[in-house]
Amino acid sequence: MKQYKLIGPITQLISLDTIKTKGSVKDQDLIIIEKAGILIEDEKIHTIGQFSDLKEKADIHTTEIIELHTDYVCTPGFIDAHTHICFSGSRANDYAMRNAGKSYLEIAKAGGGIWDTVTQTRKASIQELSNGVIKRANTLLKNGITTVEVKSGYGLSVEEELKMLRAIKNASPETKVDLITTCLAGHMLPKDYTGDHKEYLEEISTTLFPILKEEKLANRIDAFIEQSAFSPSHIYPYFEKAKHMGFDITVHADQFTAGGSEVAVKVEAISADHLEASTDKEIQMLAKSNVVSVALPGASIGLGCSFTPARKILDAGGALAIASDWNPGSAPMGDLLMQACVLGTFEKLSNAEVLAGVTSRAAAALNLKDRGKLVSGMLADFNLFPTHSIHEIFYHQGKLVPSQVWKRGVLVP
Repeated sequence: MKQYKLIGPITQLISLDTIKTKGSVKDQDLIIIEKAGILIEDEKIHTIGQFSDLKEKADIHTTEIIELHTDYVCTPGFIDAHTHICFSGSRANDYAMRNAGKSYLEIAKAGGGIWDTVTQTRKASIQELSNGVIKRANTLLKNGITTVEVKSGYGLSVEEELKMLRAIKNASPETKVDLITTCLAGHMLPKDYTGDHKEYLEEISTTLFPILKEEKLANRIDAFIEQSAFSPSHIYPYFEKAKHMGFDITVHADQFTAGGSEVAVKVEAISADHLEASTDKEIQMLAKSNVVSVALPGASIGLGCSFTPARKILDAGGALAIASDWNPGSAPMGDLLMQACVLGTFEKLSNAEVLAGVTSRAAAALNLKDRGKLVSGMLADFNLFPTHSIHEIFYHQGKLVPSQVWKRGVLVP
């Protein structure tokens, strides 16, 4: 016999059912269901509707009725579509040096930068890395993030990348959060590698990619296209090989210089992330494609640089997701909602655009079709905020957090 849960009445429920996948969205485009109810069947949403109607039709023998007696606003569970939460060590010295006026090159020469995290992550055991992922994922979950993308990229050898990816896989059953793993072995050329960029990527794609498939460690391949990392000419063969093997592609693109977004469009990547250096040319190119643009305001805050041109991307008709980029170097905060609200303030995004950016459009950035909206058949991932209006959530800029987080139909303790 099937078992159901009915939750309500909910003061406002925002399903995002009618929000389009691309382009600008006005707040009045949000359909708000008042005095709503959610009927859950196992892990999925069975029905969204008026609580009183659903309660009247409910079978008392098969339905657990959970009545709410105060104001709540219900949103889909948030999705953080770009993080680096598998790492060891700290880059607090980098932060201090950067704020004291040191350049990226000066910090790297002083022993900081990505290579510092690579060194510390290589020293960590697989269990230590797993514990770190679990701890950070659970921190995100308390703030309403029910799905988290996690990258490797601090191993930078076949052996060490496998250690990171296995650590993420081991962490997955130990947290309620759904972890979506991405292989970022193309983060930079390792300082201890004796060959050139082409040889390194050939080794990774030839040796590591088949193991990813065999052990089901990741179905997504990422690379950093930048002057300090890999050029488009280096990356094209790497991505083509990944696509041929059935991997989804995502790209660290246009963070400091343009060029990566063009690669993303040409290889039909799922997403292009960062885009702080994108010009009108790149914006138009992305808008005409199916590539989701992922803004990472945490990196802009951490580095003290300009934000992704989110308003221009939306006005051009592009798809915009927003992610935290939680990493030990440029974005150590890991507060998705606060960062999304700040981006909204500086880029003049509607609350609807911010909400879509961390829910339905973030799901699209991960090629996930079973979440991001509150509609029949979707996963029962949702947040209940202790307030009477959806606008209060963004007004408090991340300080108003959910009092209840539901993941796959279960209230997270």
